[in-house]
Amino acid sequence: MKKKIFGLLLATMMSISLCACGAGGEGGASKAESSVTSQEDVSSEAADTSTGTEKEETKTTEESKEEALTIETAKPGDVVDGIVVVAKKAPLEIPDNEALQFIRDLEIGWNLGNTFEASDCNWLSNELDYESAWCGAKTTQGLIKELKNAGFKTIRIPVSWHNHVDENYNISPAWMDRVEEVVGWALDEDMYVIINIHHDNAEGFEYPSYDKLDHSKAYVTKIWSQIADRFADYDEHLIFETMNEPRQVGTNNEWWINVSSDVGKECMDCVNQLNQAIVDVIRDNGKGYNTSRYIMAPGYCASADYVIADGYKLPEDPKATAENRIIVSVHAYTPYNFALNLGSGSTDVFDIKTKKGTGDIDGFMKKLYDKFISQGIPVLIGEFGALDKDNVESRMQFAAYYIYNARHYGMSCLFWDNNAYKTSGENFRLIDRKSLTWIFPEIVDQMMHYCNAEE
Repeated sequence: MKKKIFGLLLATMMSISLCACGAGGEGGASKAESSVTSQEDVSSEAADTSTGTEKEETKTTEESKEEALTIETAKPGDVVDGIVVVAKKAPLEIPDNEALQFIRDLEIGWNLGNTFEASDCNWLSNELDYESAWCGAKTTQGLIKELKNAGFKTIRIPVSWHNHVDENYNISPAWMDRVEEVVGWALDEDMYVIINIHHDNAEGFEYPSYDKLDHSKAYVTKIWSQIADRFADYDEHLIFETMNEPRQVGTNNEWWINVSSDVGKECMDCVNQLNQAIVDVIRDNGKGYNTSRYIMAPGYCASADYVIADGYKLPEDPKATAENRIIVSVHAYTPYNFALNLGSGSTDVFDIKTKKGTGDIDGFMKKLYDKFISQGIPVLIGEFGALDKDNVESRMQFAAYYIYNARHYGMSCLFWDNNAYKTSGENFRLIDRKSLTWIFPEIVDQMMHYCNAEE
């Protein structure tokens, strides 16, 4: 995406009111304040005994309602102990193979967004400053530890390389070293890590059109040959993702194509060929874990629509020393008008009780299950999320429903966090990277609960 924008966490998160589905809790004086009562206050209390009794009865009634609502009696969309209730579905048949179990083990993930993929920062004289150019913060080992402590099992580290290469596409040692350092911090926490080629999607580098295809292949294979060589000895906890959202940037075909048209077929075929070229060069490296490493391969613009379409081809992988090592890579900010759209048609409401928005999630996930997962082919949703529209209750509903269903259909998901908060653009921040403070712990709590909830 272009500039897309816990028990320690459970012990510290605010209490969520069932009546307001996540609004602020009760107010009240401190112990010190309540111990000081003026004569005027005593007189006032004596004159208003009946009112005080009525208030106490009302409070007791509300507390009784809250106590009476349990996970057994709650309805879908209710909130019990801070968790949005999602109706359980009958378990699906998920093939028993190593690849699908691998996806299951990824559990829930988080994107280090707007960081190493920052590009076009020509005002910077030090290439290492690109890391904080978009997000405003350098990545720290403390951040990685906090993510692990919060329950995140996987971290995706998007990386742009074209701003850090010479004329022969040799990657800057300083840039490679810094990427490897952060990857190492996550691996030291026993997390899974994904690295990729991200914003290199431009005509001079990687571009899915026939007239740019040969040059694009030369570029992506040169970049991936270097990445594969540097990270060869890192085990299966490190996953390679061929490309981010390969598309014809700046055209009418950038985010939507007619898959039956000549242009649509060209776009999809070029992505297929680029995926294949990258898989081949990684396997040809022949070192360390590169012959058996999991590799993610997206369709056109990483849309679920364009991997579900017949034109998408899973890369062939005959040189792999283990079976089924290609993962279908998908990004899904669904439903779009709620999750990503800030323009015409935008809505800030997602409601499980009224099923507003739920059908869109069910729809695309069921299609991915039918085409891939039911056939034993792994699928990972590398980016999802709902930007902040001052609608935390709806985003809690969304997070609970999205993660429950993804796990139901045999997938894992990674939330997109670009460290943007209270701006005029795409605000996806969950954690303040400098203070390591969770901004929306109630949303994270839904993901942590449902990524391992039993059906």
